[in-house]
Amino acid sequence: MRPSLRAFIVGALIALALSACDDKSKTAAVPAPIEPTAASIAHFCNMAVLEHPGPKGQIFLKSKVEPIWFASVRDTVAFTLLPEEPKDVAAIYVNDMSKAEDTLHPKAGSWIEARSAWYVLGSDFGAAMGGREAVPFGAEADARRFAATHGGRLARFGEVPQEYVLGPDAEPAEPHAHPQQAAAPGPHQHTP
Repeated sequence: MRPSLRAFIVGALIALALSACDDKSKTAAVPAPIEPTAASIAHFCNMAVLEHPGPKGQIFLKSKVEPIWFASVRDTVAFTLLPEEPKDVAAIYVNDMSKAEDTLHPKAGSWIEARSAWYVLGSDFGAAMGGREAVPFGAEADARRFAATHGGRLARFGEVPQEYVLGPDAEPAEPHAHPQQAAAPGPHQHTP
């Protein structure tokens, strides 16, 4: 083999290897979700996240190590729509209600990438600070069962209307005194 051909092949193999490493580093750069602690403070209300019932959210920015916490999924979506908030989003996670035994206390490890979830909008389940909630599910079938029981319609992350999360803080269709009254069907729980 000629030296120039050999140098070309070696150079091509090195470039290919470096390219593969670069792809892996981009994938590895996406932070994994973490569990909130007593020190986790909600971005908009400045209250402890764990003091609020229902599904929550967390957003990782490329410019920060720690996530930005949200007491509700509605607030999580709102953050992404507000022009004054940072746009260097690395990852968005919400509690997957398909894995929850009830909507009051999503269990640890129930996080799902927000853009892959199914949301029930306009149900009778209110957000942690009142108003409308976007109830997230990892499984479309679970979202449909929840909507059949609690009202509402399904949407994907990019389909959640801006006015739904940023508009007047309208109450849910039939507001509950406490969100725990609306139990989400888990993956093994079926509603009639």
